[in-house]
Amino acid sequence: MQLKFGSYYISPIELKDAWNICNLIVANEDRLKRYFPKTLEQNLTPDLSNIFVQKKVKQFNTKAEFLFTIKKNESNKLVGLVYIKALDWTKKQGEFAYCIDYNVEGKGIMTEAIQQLSEYAFENLGIETLQIIVHKSNIGSVKVADNCNFTYIKTLKNEHTPPGEAPLDMDLYELYKEIE
Repeated sequence: MQLKFGSYYISPIELKDAWNICNLIVANEDRLKRYFPKTLEQNLTPDLSNIFVQKKVKQFNTKAEFLFTIKKNESNKLVGLVYIKALDWTKKQGEFAYCIDYNVEGKGIMTEAIQQLSEYAFENLGIETLQIIVHKSNIGSVKVADNCNFTYIKTLKNEHTPPGEAPLDMDLYELYKEIE
């Protein structure tokens, strides 16, 4: 499976992605430590990234969690990650979590990726509700939710605790599969 848009493509995590994930995470460490602390700590070295990727490939194959990579067409350079996580197969619900390289931030890449993966989740995974949980100060992520037609639902009190900080209230956005 590969979803193409513009100069980029989205594909499921692969074992060969470990080194590139380590590079992406380390290069963006300052940006990721607040909202992606677990992914960050699991990818600080190539060895850790190998373990991380093996786990994520297994989770993808067992439908426990889906991790996708966003890469540039010509160079295959990894520029972003998108999770579909917190899956509830009874409710047919999943949550997006995503990050993008600071070098390509603000170019609409993540908006396009979330649009493509929303369609993919609705059509191929049987998901009917997708969520994005974001802090209001994360303007880029709020824009992604808005640009992808997610609806603000409510503020979740003390939803996320960044390392060394007090718990933060996070905003919940949802997108629903259109009933034909």
